Amino acid sequence: MTKIVVPGELLASTPQRVEFAFVEDGKTYSSVVGLFDEANLRLVPLEGTYMPTQYDIIVGVVDEVKFAGYNVDISSPYKGFISARDSRFEYELGDILSAKVREVDEVKNVNLEGTRKLDGGEIVEISPAKVPRVIGKKNSMLDMIRAATRTEILVGKNGRIWIKGGNTALAARTILKIEKEAHTTGLTERISTLLKEEISK
Repeated sequence: MTKIVVPGELLASTPQRVEFAFVEDGKTYSSVVGLFDEANLRLVPLEGTYMPTQYDIIVGVVDEVKFAGYNVDISSPYKGFISARDSRFEYELGDILSAKVREVDEVKNVNLEGTRKLDGGEIVEISPAKVPRVIGKKNSMLDMIRAATRTEILVGKNGRIWIKGGNTALAARTILKIEKEAHTTGLTERISTLLKEEISK
């Protein structure tokens, strides 16, 4: 059973290790507005700023070219950085790329690795908290969108989604619908119906 919870709402009458929650007087409470899966004790925030975590895959935009490397806008309060020494590619201002967060140090410098330039296509931006809903369990939602629209889609944990080829307009519209209705039940079935109806037009 999944339900919407608000900050301060009781999640469990015992102390539990739940991300985005806190324990007080031996009970566990939500610290965010989110979707709480009671069976698996999993809390997914519905809003929030992207906070980089090691090994995250992100979609970024080069916003400064330096001698030592590149500063990257990763849709976060913190900048990403690609060392020129570690990069196999050269980038220009405004280039869109995917990368993995190698490390986040104590002063929140975000070092990136494994970069890949994303040529063409378009970017859709959603709340980072809604990314798990776009991906779905075992990539189910994402695979359904890719198959129906015949697009190449790369989802960044930072809420930026790159779409190329096929019916990009339908893919983008579907992703924005998922973001808007992420907190509702029966979403997978509605998205499946929408895609079938749009494809058959």
